[in-house]
Amino acid sequence: MLVIVESPAKAKTINKYLGEGYVVMASLGHIKDLPKKGLAVDVEKNFRPTYEPIASKKALIAELKQAAKKASVIYLAADPDREGEAICQHLAEELSNGKPIHRVLFNEITKKAILEAFEHPGEINEKLVEAQQARRILDRLVGYKISPLLWDKVRMGLSAGRVQTVALRIIVEREREIRAFVREEFWTVAANLGFAGAANFEARLVQRNGNDLITRGEGYSGSIRAQAEKGKIYLANQSQADEICNLLAKEKFVVLSNETKEVSRNPLPPFITSTLQQEAVRKLGFAPKYAMGLAQRLYEGVEIGEEGTVGLITYMRTDSTRVSDAALGEARRWIGESYGKPYLPESANFYRSKKGAQDAHEAIRPTSVLRTPEEVERYLAKDETKDAARLYRLIWQRFVASQMTPALFDQTTIEITAGEFGLRATGTVPKFDGFLKVYQESKDQKDEEDDEFGKRLPAVKPGEGLTPRQRDEPDPIAAQPVKGEQHFTGPPARYNLATLVKELERKGIGRPSTYATILSTIQEREYVHRAKGGFAPTQLGEIVTDLLVESFSDIFDVMYTAKLEASLDDIEDGKQEWVETLDDFYQKFEKDLRHAEKHMRDVKRMETPTEFSCEKCGKQMVIKFGRNGKFLACSGYPECSNTRELPPELSERGTSEEGAPAEAEQICENCARPMVLKRGRFGQFLACSGYPDCKTTRRIGQAEKKPPVPTGEKCPECGSELVARQGRYGEFISCSNYPKCKYVKQETTGVQCPQCAKGQIVQKRSRRGTFYSCDRYPKCKFSLPNKPVAQACPKCASVYLVEKTTKSGTTLECPNDTCDYKQAA
Repeated sequence: MLVIVESPAKAKTINKYLGEGYVVMASLGHIKDLPKKGLAVDVEKNFRPTYEPIASKKALIAELKQAAKKASVIYLAADPDREGEAICQHLAEELSNGKPIHRVLFNEITKKAILEAFEHPGEINEKLVEAQQARRILDRLVGYKISPLLWDKVRMGLSAGRVQTVALRIIVEREREIRAFVREEFWTVAANLGFAGAANFEARLVQRNGNDLITRGEGYSGSIRAQAEKGKIYLANQSQADEICNLLAKEKFVVLSNETKEVSRNPLPPFITSTLQQEAVRKLGFAPKYAMGLAQRLYEGVEIGEEGTVGLITYMRTDSTRVSDAALGEARRWIGESYGKPYLPESANFYRSKKGAQDAHEAIRPTSVLRTPEEVERYLAKDETKDAARLYRLIWQRFVASQMTPALFDQTTIEITAGEFGLRATGTVPKFDGFLKVYQESKDQKDEEDDEFGKRLPAVKPGEGLTPRQRDEPDPIAAQPVKGEQHFTGPPARYNLATLVKELERKGIGRPSTYATILSTIQEREYVHRAKGGFAPTQLGEIVTDLLVESFSDIFDVMYTAKLEASLDDIEDGKQEWVETLDDFYQKFEKDLRHAEKHMRDVKRMETPTEFSCEKCGKQMVIKFGRNGKFLACSGYPECSNTRELPPELSERGTSEEGAPAEAEQICENCARPMVLKRGRFGQFLACSGYPDCKTTRRIGQAEKKPPVPTGEKCPECGSELVARQGRYGEFISCSNYPKCKYVKQETTGVQCPQCAKGQIVQKRSRRGTFYSCDRYPKCKFSLPNKPVAQACPKCASVYLVEKTTKSGTTLECPNDTCDYKQAA
């Protein structure tokens, strides 16, 4: 009897369980596919595909055919999903030869599961095959028809994917939200309160005259004014906060209520593909593709001592949270024996799978909880990075925790009144750890619950008076009993590996088996790059997105793509015909394609005129788009092939026919030299022309966002007016007569340079933040990370002190390592 699986590792594990009489071979994935050349889909004949053997698999197919001739029965045991079913279908087409062919399905590679699957073999699921085939044809139609358009309009080698383009669109739209975001200032007020015999605690101002106050802290993403329109009030600046602080300082603080209630936190369900990928990013730092590769290894089998090769986890491509009764029973027994009755719920925990989940598979879990991470780690130690062991621990802990009792907390809320003001103090302390004994989910961002956690509040009674008390801070301002704190709203965060997978799942884009491929593809195509905080689109990525969305608004619409994914699920479930689905799609697609072929913007050939002249032939220079982005080229091409890098004043100019107006040339805020365009591994950027003496850099797109504002001062070098400009690191003041006059006003500290004794210490900015250095740089390279103050140290010979700010407040300290002088600022 011949058994065919996908991988040699899986074959080795299964062969051990089946024993004599079975020959187990591996197909090494798909053996047939649509050819690389040609569409291979006959649209006129109900989208009939033409598959052919993969060239690299022809020798293997011959081996499989020879083995099939000798076998009495053929068992096809590819993975239990659409791709696995398609592999089985193609194997059956090549190997049948009149021999009986059976399909065997198992969710885990254990002896019990394998033997049971072979006792109850089935047939190939035609609906699963049709769903896979429909997806493959959709992807072929989009890729094969649209990619040549991009080659012609942008550059050779580009590709368009039905799902990857929508994922790219999500990233591009988020980046534009970030660019358009205007941060807003707001303030919060808090009082440090106490009473006899009790520890002090902090209460936040939450109401004034019955109106709720916005109290969200730093990094709040959203519009303060939008919140205010919903009836909330906010403190817009320091003067308003100071006014409130002064009023509060005169009021009596009285406890209105003190309520403690028990709250519970329930365990999370066991992993599905998307949540495994997200947590692997957050907790382990694994990219989704890498995590899935490790999971595949754990699923297919690992040598475990005397047991031999054992599959350690269930199938890792699933969107179902279902768990078998046997696995639940084993987990509950282990929890009861290991942790005791308080940690074991009265009955098993069941979790509802999301709408549309394919419930044929179980959740991702260990094949046996008795194989603890500590035991398994010994056998996975051969893996130098131990990453497989770390991933197994994560899966094991999440599954065990999912069958444990909730964690319990005491949450205390004290409401306080002070005249027209209402204040609130909240604190949460653990009462019983429950499932947290084993597993705690990580978060993408810190929230208010994190600030409350672990804060124990005193047992004050309603009607009891509270006294504002000085804080234990060295800085007199920071020590005030009632004080305001400045905050700024923040833009929405960029998508990282974890949050992008989460967003794709939320919007119904792609399926568990495709997330990792989507993320790797858009990076490999150089449509996105890893920037601070997550993914940012490249210039190429934005251009491709805009062209495709303009020309194929239906096909690359997020909701339409999600609807199409749901249609593929319906094909699998027998609710929809695959040809009908493709026909509906193609009617829209063909119409858009014909229009795009005539009207898509031709970025490759587009030439935007500039005011620059070619230094070789005198003709006008134009902006063009090439492999590395925009550049200047002579309009006399091909007679004159002169090109040069795009100057900074044109870096933001679009490639539309009209062209955007040129911005004022950008200058370096640290040395007043012009900024020039450079190319690095992540694309173009602006750098100071004074390099290496000045190493200021700036991202493309960080041109001045507002016009220069006159300051009323005169330039000391040429007499022109000084203006305030917006640079990468904030506002700076320079001459309005730039580039004829390159004066930049330096913010002096009044401290003479201690190294050269000729220059003055001035404030400068870099990508690492504000610093202070000699204004004779680069002749003198003295610098300080902290602001110097023109005040001599009373204990040593230092002619200045430095200002340092910590959570405890601001202090002035001696810069000499041998001197410990410190005072409040």
